[in-house]
Amino acid sequence: MPSNTRPRISLPLMLAYSAMAIVVILIGLPLIWMLFASFKQTDEIYRMPGTFFPEQPTLMNYPAAWNAVPFGRYFANSVITTVAATASKMILALFCAYALVFTKAPKWLKDGAFLLIVAALMVPSQVVIVPNYVTMSMLQWADSYQGIILPNAATAFGTFLLRQYCLGLPYEVVEAAEIDGASHWQRLWLVIMPMAQPALVTVGLFAVVSEWNDFLWPLIITNTNEMRTLPIGLYRLYQTEGLQNWGIIMAGTVFVVAPIVLLFVRSQKFIIEGIAAGAVRG
Repeated sequence: MPSNTRPRISLPLMLAYSAMAIVVILIGLPLIWMLFASFKQTDEIYRMPGTFFPEQPTLMNYPAAWNAVPFGRYFANSVITTVAATASKMILALFCAYALVFTKAPKWLKDGAFLLIVAALMVPSQVVIVPNYVTMSMLQWADSYQGIILPNAATAFGTFLLRQYCLGLPYEVVEAAEIDGASHWQRLWLVIMPMAQPALVTVGLFAVVSEWNDFLWPLIITNTNEMRTLPIGLYRLYQTEGLQNWGIIMAGTVFVVAPIVLLFVRSQKFIIEGIAAGAVRG
C-alpha cells in the first residue's frame, strides 16, 4: 500500500532555507521599496508613519526624471560603452583561456602567465586609475568612448573562469579537429566556443553589470554631458532634485537598475551553470 507519510525536512535543510529567505528579504526589500516609491507622490514618501504600497499611484515621476537630466543621452552612452567593453572582455578572455589550455606552449610559460592573471585579481581597481588617466590623456582620449572603454577592455576574472571551464572540456574533440586539419582559429570558433558557451555567457553577464554600474572611471575620464553615463546621470538627478522629490529620484534609479535585473532574470540558468562548472574544474 502506498505510504501517506510525507518526507521530513531535516533541520540543516530547514536552516539553509531560512537563511536563504533572510538574505532574499534583506537584498530584495530595498529594491521593492524603490520600485513602489517611484509611483508615490512626495508627500506620501515623507508621511509618518510611512506606507509601503502607494496609496495614490502616479506615473508622473518617470517623465519628470527622464526630463530633469538628459537621461536619453546617458542611456545611449551606457549602452555603447557596456556593449563594447563586454564584447572585448569576452573575446580576450576566450583567446587567453584557449592559449592557456589548448596550445602547445611550454608548461612553465602558461603557468607563469596564469599566475600573473590571478595576481591581477588581487589589485584594487582604484590603484590603476591614475596611470590609466595619464595614459588616456597622453593619447588625447579623455572625454571619449575609447577613453571609457579601453582601460576596462580585459578581465582577469573572466579569463580565470573560462580557463577553469576549458580544463574540463574533452581534449579529444580538439585533437580530432586538429587531425582533420582545423587551424587554431577554426578550433577556437567552431569547437571550443560552442562548448564553453555557459562560461562565456557568465563572463559576459558579469562584464555587463560591471560596466553598466561603473561610476568612478566615467566620472573621472569624462568632462561633458555628451559623454556621461547612467550612474553619473543618476548622481546629477540627485543633485538637481535634492531631498525634495524622492519619487523622481527613485524613478531615475529604476531606469538604471531595471535593465540589469531583467538581464539576470533571463540569463540566470547560464550564470549558475557557468559558475558551477568553473568552480569544480581545475
